Amino acid sequence: MDKRKTAYVLAVCMGLTAFTGCGTAEQKNYEQAASDLKNGDYENALQEYTTAVSDGIKPAQSYRGAGVASFYLGNYEDAIEHLSNALKCDKVGKSLKKDILSYRAAAYLKTKSYDEAMADCQFLAQDYDMDSDLYFLTGQVALAMDAYEEAAVDFQQAYGEEATYDMAIRIYEAYLSKDMEADGTRYLEAALSTEAKNAQDHCDRGRVYYYMNDYENAVKELIQASNDGNLEAVLLLGMVYMDQKDISNARALFQEYISKAENTSRGYCGLAVCDMKEGDYDSALANISSGMETAQNDDMQSLLFNEIVIYEKKLDFATALEKVQKYLEMYPDDKTAKKEMVFLKTRVNTN
Repeated sequence: MDKRKTAYVLAVCMGLTAFTGCGTAEQKNYEQAASDLKNGDYENALQEYTTAVSDGIKPAQSYRGAGVASFYLGNYEDAIEHLSNALKCDKVGKSLKKDILSYRAAAYLKTKSYDEAMADCQFLAQDYDMDSDLYFLTGQVALAMDAYEEAAVDFQQAYGEEATYDMAIRIYEAYLSKDMEADGTRYLEAALSTEAKNAQDHCDRGRVYYYMNDYENAVKELIQASNDGNLEAVLLLGMVYMDQKDISNARALFQEYISKAENTSRGYCGLAVCDMKEGDYDSALANISSGMETAQNDDMQSLLFNEIVIYEKKLDFATALEKVQKYLEMYPDDKTAKKEMVFLKTRVNTN
């Protein structure tokens, strides 16, 4: 950061800019930013928080909001910069500082800046009471650094603080990302030792069985959850049937999900996969396009990747290569996409 930019940041944080007054319009803009962030409208939230920073309105909170929005948009370097600026501001309360450091550690983890991520985690451990999320985050960082024993201790602490299906799945997925599925499976097994109390529990149990490839029990749990009104279970049940090559039932469930859900992107992604299984690639592209209208974050990534696969299936290697190159600009750490690009380059060069 150059000296002029640094001076500006410090001036804003110390309340020395010309925009020190919190007018009605500016305050409403800040409140709208908070609402958009809560509702997952991260692009608008980022714009509004950036405006709030320029207007000198709650600088620490505004920088934090911009950082969180950038994080969920996948702009991790920007998130780190915004969150670091928030920490430089005056009057950063202890709870706000904990939140900012947690997000910054997560952003550092995404950029593979493991030493910096661990430094934030260690600071949090020294100055705050650890909770399940902080133990889990520290475990993730330790696992990324190949500190397996330390990660195991942190994950045990996380599950000890929050022995839920969700935490078991999060730990399982963390281990799965390092090809250590067996270490994560024991958490799934531990979660299944508890009884379901409501529709969400049945849905979570169904997801656990799905991860364990126990489709029979997954179907039982997910049908129970969907009968009790859990919409997420409808989507998961479609995925189970997809894995079992029951395309007809899978398609019906994805269509049911679309008819009931507010965000329909995952349902359209499911339909696109059904189309691919049946060789109807034009219909698959149409469903991908429909899904993109409401997709954000991981849902958008799945749709964009499937779009690449569809063009490859259509033997339109030039378009597939163009798509994967744009995809990797957005998701540069996707190893599968990198391999796909290498393959597509060979196909384009030989045609």
